Amino acid sequence: MILEKMNQPLFWTSHSRAKMRFYGLSESRVKKVIRSPERIEYGIAPDTIALMQSVKTSKRPYEIWVMVEDIKTDRKVVSAWRYPGITKTGEPLPDDILREIKIGKKL
Repeated sequence: MILEKMNQPLFWTSHSRAKMRFYGLSESRVKKVIRSPERIEYGIAPDTIALMQSVKTSKRPYEIWVMVEDIKTDRKVVSAWRYPGITKTGEPLPDDILREIKIGKKL
């Protein structure tokens, strides 16, 4: 399903644009992660997919994550961020982030 939508137009949420500015990510860098991810996992939001590429610099390795939602024939970029360090495959989310998500759903 992910490969089927590689050439579809992308729609950017205002949240994703704000996060890209905050983390200094360009639109082309986010597209590169979407085109050739190193890892694909289920996103933390319902019906989303998280795509990741690692950036191994000599001093500080980090990962770039992009969360997308596939809607019919389109792909919406929900969020994008830099994660300092390297995550393990299927690593659970920290408790404080899970609490924040649950609180946001109640509001």
